[in-house]
Amino acid sequence: MHLVRRLFATWTGFVFLFFYLPIAVLVLFSFNQSRLNIVWTGFTFDWYLKLFEDRVLVKTLKNSLIVATFTTAISVMLGTIGAWLLYRYRYKASSFLETLVFMPMIVPEVILGVSLLILFVTIGLQLGYTTIVISHVTFCFPFVMAAVQARLAGLDPALEEAALDLGATPAQAFTKVLVPYLMPAIVSGALMSFTLSLDELNAISTVFILVTVLAVFLTEALRRRNP
Repeated sequence: MHLVRRLFATWTGFVFLFFYLPIAVLVLFSFNQSRLNIVWTGFTFDWYLKLFEDRVLVKTLKNSLIVATFTTAISVMLGTIGAWLLYRYRYKASSFLETLVFMPMIVPEVILGVSLLILFVTIGLQLGYTTIVISHVTFCFPFVMAAVQARLAGLDPALEEAALDLGATPAQAFTKVLVPYLMPAIVSGALMSFTLSLDELNAISTVFILVTVLAVFLTEALRRRNP
């Protein structure tokens, strides 16, 4: 039994090493003096000092933040409402509809991107912020929906019924009772959407990683406070 635990612990260690070693290398090479960023030539903070001096990079970051903000807001709305409707109303096509919603989570991003590009060109929609946000929402809102559905699985139906019996309208019961209950899942989904929506930039990747780590810790703290 002790040997089996050691084997599982060793295997787990290799899995974590496989996942996190590339990230550690990325962070390390963000301090590399070399412009090619392939061979280590020395330690420097120059790239971080020059980060916000590069107008193109700053503009790119600004655009990414704008897109991520709109994507997160729309994804939270669609994901929360979609999860609630599928939980509340079950019909023959609900399983099929749910499968369609979650398809973007497993379809390769390249295929999804090319498909959406063809769609936008076909219907004559001008490429810009709108098309980018639509594309990001298509990929991100299923994650919000999955998080909210997991929270709804433990929902006591008596909560809504009690609110309705006390005179609340269905809308009031949803906003004042269900939304606070679902808030940890909504926040988790929002953080996931914001993180997924942000584009990867080379020198600023470490900053994004730090933001992502903080978001994960915040999500875990919220989950523990609202089990």
